[in-house]
Amino acid sequence: MLVSLTNYIEQKLYLKVNREKTTVAHVKDVKFLGYGFYFNKNGCKMRTHKKSVEKMKDKIRELTSRSNGWGNERRKESIRQYITGWLNYFQLADMKGLLERIDEWYRRRIRSLIWKQWKSIKTRIRNLIKLGIPKNKAKEYGNTRKSYWRTANSQILSRSITNERLKQSGYLFFTDYYQKLRCVN
Repeated sequence: MLVSLTNYIEQKLYLKVNREKTTVAHVKDVKFLGYGFYFNKNGCKMRTHKKSVEKMKDKIRELTSRSNGWGNERRKESIRQYITGWLNYFQLADMKGLLERIDEWYRRRIRSLIWKQWKSIKTRIRNLIKLGIPKNKAKEYGNTRKSYWRTANSQILSRSITNERLKQSGYLFFTDYYQKLRCVN
């Protein structure tokens, strides 16, 4: 089958076929330019391939790392540029549910980063109080011995460093930009 397809493409369409990369496979096994494919009741649809998602998550890890020496403003701008570029490229894919899960993970990374930046117990307590947490709860959570990652998922940080506050401070989220792209198209 591959031979007949290759002959047709080369002899009738006058296109060159890379024989090392060309395969005949089921559509669900194909990865093409970072996209994967699947079937549903409406036919064949595109999605972001899992390898592309992993590469994106690795890049977000790199951009939200504390060890890159960037300030918060440069970090926000780099993340904004990456998210807009990535979503502009993959905007044809069906990925609403995927982006919601990615955003949860991404917000947790940001909260963890902020918690690490607050370093001392006094700073944590003071900032939690500024964000509207009662003083006794702020002292309790400011003295926590939980890891940064675990604390970032706690109720106290999701109540104090809310999604809205993160947006107001300049962070762009995948689902927000994806919805904006879908409304334009």
